[in-house]
Amino acid sequence: MENNEITIAAGGNVKWRWPSVHPEGMKFGLIAAAITAVLFLVGWDIVGWLMLMVTIWVFAFFRDPVRAVPQDEGAIIAPADGLVTLIQRVPPPREMAGVDGLGDQPLIRVSIFMSVFDVHINRTPIGGTIKSVVYISGKFLNADLDKASEDNERQHILVERHDGLRIGFTQIAGLVARRIVPFVKPGDMVAAGQRIGLIRFGSRVDVYLPAGTAPRVILGQRTVAGETILGQIGDARVVPGIQQ
Repeated sequence: MENNEITIAAGGNVKWRWPSVHPEGMKFGLIAAAITAVLFLVGWDIVGWLMLMVTIWVFAFFRDPVRAVPQDEGAIIAPADGLVTLIQRVPPPREMAGVDGLGDQPLIRVSIFMSVFDVHINRTPIGGTIKSVVYISGKFLNADLDKASEDNERQHILVERHDGLRIGFTQIAGLVARRIVPFVKPGDMVAAGQRIGLIRFGSRVDVYLPAGTAPRVILGQRTVAGETILGQIGDARVVPGIQQ
């Protein structure tokens, strides 16, 4: 097979399908649906219709679509759906710094802001072993602010690849978010793009790119968790871009 040949799965006719609702959100959707039914039963139709829209939104918020994950060991994959709002060179958080973490030198941090309309299931940027999961209680400032990385409720996750390369990323609760729900724990093996947790109702995810790696996304770009490539490990070429 030539290197540029594309492998196509047998019967490769991909069709759109309704995304499933994650079990974590099913209870909230059912509660909203029950309240809606009661409102209609007691004759409060106007409020009932409003609550019906809220119910639909709750189920949509916890949607869990299937993603086509690039099978490229050098790719760093976006952990969240949302808008790239910050790209900065900053020291790694102390919870992920040091010789057993990301080191102490500044790294490029890519911040992805998730609105209440985005999918909130988060995925791991690379495959490997979960080395640490550190939860920190904090404030609930607007997750779009730079200081949210240090002040807000957050959870740091460090993943180590089979060759020792480590990537850290942080789930940050926002103005409306009130719960970070992890799906993994230290010692778990994960594949690139695997679901690792969610944040309820608006938030942000920061990804720390390894040294010598430039972002392949630009400010204002929208990312798709499990699909968008944030960078290629060891590729320091900067990708220019414009908004138009």
